[in-house]
Amino acid sequence: MDYATTGKLVIVSGPSGAGKSTVVWRLLEVCRLPLKLSVSATTRSPRPGEIDGREYHFLTVEEFLRRRDNDEFLESKEVFGRGDYYGTLRSETASGLSQGKWVILEIDVEGALAVLQQHPEAITIFLHPGSMDELERRLRLRGTESEASIQRRLEVARRELAMMDRYRYEVINDTVERAVREICDILQANRGEPS
Repeated sequence: MDYATTGKLVIVSGPSGAGKSTVVWRLLEVCRLPLKLSVSATTRSPRPGEIDGREYHFLTVEEFLRRRDNDEFLESKEVFGRGDYYGTLRSETASGLSQGKWVILEIDVEGALAVLQQHPEAITIFLHPGSMDELERRLRLRGTESEASIQRRLEVARRELAMMDRYRYEVINDTVERAVREICDILQANRGEPS
């Protein structure tokens, strides 16, 4: 691989409610690196205002499974309880990397570990709000989750937090601007490393 013309892979993970999407979108706006967000694929229906190719690549279950069987995903999984599939298309990352972009994957811990098996050089960042109490407070503030859903998300978060040591960097999202600045500094510090 020609490192002069290839970009870098950046993985951002963390529990639901950690503010990953907000931080990543702000990072794309302010960090002076050639960043590109990898758009995940899903079989769930678009929510109001979501656009195919921007928030997600919305696929039918049949198309998703066909692509999975053709090894077109870096990682994919079915989210149990909802029956929806999510995954990272190889084409999404390959096109960005070949253009010298720093491709950001905003994925869960399980997906991150699968990607690391194929790309151990990836820059890995675990983002969290600092404590389980703060995470629970944020999930409740959303007002969109049932109590059972909140408890499920907290249980998943505990398992994900236990895997934090598999990441190179830990960033606490106490304020969006501070977390964005810290992640941008981390990425800037990795500029000289071969991808």
